Amino acid sequence: MHSKRSTAAFALIALILGVAAPAVARDQIRIVGSSTVFPFATAVAEEFGSSTSFKTPIIESTGSGGGFKLFCAGVGVETPDVTNASRRIKQSEIDLCEKNGVTAITEVKIGYDGIVVANSKKAAQESLTLKQLFLALAKEIPAPNGDIVPNPNKTWKDVDASLPDIAIEVLGPPPTSGTRDAFDELALEGGCKTFPDIAALEKTNKDRYKQICHSIREDGAFIEAGENDNLIVQKLQANPKAFGVFGYSFLDQNTDVIQGSIIGGVAPTFENISAGDYPVSRSLYFYVKNAHVGPIPGMQEYIAEFTSEKAMGEFGYLADKGLIPAPQAEREKFRADAVALKELGSLPSVASQK
Repeated sequence: MHSKRSTAAFALIALILGVAAPAVARDQIRIVGSSTVFPFATAVAEEFGSSTSFKTPIIESTGSGGGFKLFCAGVGVETPDVTNASRRIKQSEIDLCEKNGVTAITEVKIGYDGIVVANSKKAAQESLTLKQLFLALAKEIPAPNGDIVPNPNKTWKDVDASLPDIAIEVLGPPPTSGTRDAFDELALEGGCKTFPDIAALEKTNKDRYKQICHSIREDGAFIEAGENDNLIVQKLQANPKAFGVFGYSFLDQNTDVIQGSIIGGVAPTFENISAGDYPVSRSLYFYVKNAHVGPIPGMQEYIAEFTSEKAMGEFGYLADKGLIPAPQAEREKFRADAVALKELGSLPSVASQK
């Protein structure tokens, strides 16, 4: 029954878009996107699959940027129904969606997360400032004479005499990751702004400012570890001198072997992130392709499960996985907008993003 309705609905969509209708419709939700949101979406998918008559959704970890590319490729069974994101969608991605006929999108905020700089428990816990992180990982930094030069720092002690005399080795996500976007904006740029001359560039030469403040070094000190945060955790266990950058949930699930660095005097704890005290924290989302709600069986039910109190509430099962729940009033609004499939418009506040 589901299959017949799905085929008919996609045939109508195809007719409107002027493309060939698919021969067979899907009877299983397909989800792509953020590696940070992946464990939360997986937990919801498993609960959804076991508690309803619908099939368990298929989830692929592609990174936030990669997820939006797949999601915005068009409407139809060959494209994903939902994409997870550890940052908000960019205006350029909304434009890509609209260009390809994805004109109705619902944005669902699920809660909050912190980005941690973690290391093995075999080593000492580190305390870092945003300025130190910038001086360790930025591609270009200020020289003593004020010139902007390629980063010469080889060890943490080069960055600051109070830090260990060990080589800078940080494993983190690639540019397609929302975690990388958020880390660049919150940590790297946060440290970059502590230099007045660079901060002044934001008004006089915004492109140059962004180039300095958002570019991570490419000389081996920062190692892109793909969209697999579990792999970073494993590498930290094997190398106590290395650090890893990933979402708080992976720290929370591996506290027996790794620890989060204190950033700006604040530890990456559930309470500190929830209170907004931890400086490297961000919102988490998923996005729904509204044209697929109905044609793909279970879409409304999946949305309802994800936004339910038992999932993303203060004592929900996603909090057990490391999600930082939003305040109750926010959760109620997120849930109402999601169930109503409230359409996302343009984003004037981020329209200049590329």
